[in-house]
Amino acid sequence: MTTTASSAFIVRTAHTADLTPGELRVIRALLDEAFDGDFSDEDFEHGLGGIHALVHDDAGRLVAHGSVIMRRARHRGRWLRVGYVVAVAVRPDARRGGLGGRVMAELERVIDGAYQLGALSASYEGQGLYRSRGWLEWPGRIDALGPDGIVRLPEEEEWLFVRASSGTVLDPAHELLFDWRDGDVL
Repeated sequence: MTTTASSAFIVRTAHTADLTPGELRVIRALLDEAFDGDFSDEDFEHGLGGIHALVHDDAGRLVAHGSVIMRRARHRGRWLRVGYVVAVAVRPDARRGGLGGRVMAELERVIDGAYQLGALSASYEGQGLYRSRGWLEWPGRIDALGPDGIVRLPEEEEWLFVRASSGTVLDPAHELLFDWRDGDVL
């Protein structure tokens, strides 16, 4: 767990195992508020089990959150460790102040140190943030290894952004085949 303070905000990273049930409830409430109630139980579940970046204001209120969890993706015949970014949100009354960038800086630090690839499914509203931080839209095919075999995910192809770690070479002529998860696969 790390904690840094700057400009009246405290940024903390912690594994899900280090968060209390009360902290998890506060995170869930922030996500519900930030996504106007359109954040399902499965979406929340997808953000657990990894590293969380939490930003608190000087009054101790959670104002921004994101998490990175491990997934697997096969590319060019090789399975990669993927730091998959999920549940990135900023409280509506705190947006456009750089807090999303603070969350992403922490998650990118984790990705760069522990994974071969970073990936995320960007909302239309979030794409500008990710592009400004050097994330690239994946121009190739996306599939998932489902319970009954390989499933094509063409509806995800315009939303997937990637960040290759040092030494990882991606070729859009070859698919990214992700592991399966219930709910939204990506």
